[in-house]
Amino acid sequence: MTPASDRDPTDDRRVLVVGLGNPESDYGGTRHNVGADTVRLLARRHHRDLDRNKRIGAETVEVTLSAGPRLALVVPSTFMNASGGPVQAATRWYDVDPADVVVVHDELDLPVGRMRVKQGGGHGGHNGLKDIDRALGTRDYGRVRIGIGRPPGRQPARDHVLKRFPPRDREVVDVVIEHAADAVEALATDGLEPTQNHYNALDLEPR
Repeated sequence: MTPASDRDPTDDRRVLVVGLGNPESDYGGTRHNVGADTVRLLARRHHRDLDRNKRIGAETVEVTLSAGPRLALVVPSTFMNASGGPVQAATRWYDVDPADVVVVHDELDLPVGRMRVKQGGGHGGHNGLKDIDRALGTRDYGRVRIGIGRPPGRQPARDHVLKRFPPRDREVVDVVIEHAADAVEALATDGLEPTQNHYNALDLEPR
């Protein structure tokens, strides 16, 4: 992703920011929905509401940063494992290349209190990413990964991600989501490496 400072100021480019989750009515506040929570927070920061776009199959809104490109915020209306169709439709609707897509999602392999920013890479078994890879035909898009931790004991991962956080973890995750929203804006304005250097060191793990 090219830093905004390196772009022609007349360039009318967008960054497509996708927050993954399951339908909010039934799954709001669950571990699997932290990506959607982040994108909803970004919309609120800019005093905008996400509206249903039936052609995309998602809730969408555009916001303008004080420095940098516009952000097209997208929360698919589908279940997690069918995220690819809305993301592909959104890239066409907003005329955005996959390299300028940022997907915000939950990450089992990171503990609560951690986040990571990266470009490209594998899906790690994440069904939302797997479907986006298939739909876009590439893995070369940005990710902001929010740690939700591994399930305790022998609890299946599919059950763990659909549960809500205990109060102590919820407090930490809410702070991490604020940082994740900051990281999205930093990716758009400053580029990948400076954003990684700042946010990949974040450590708010409950002790």
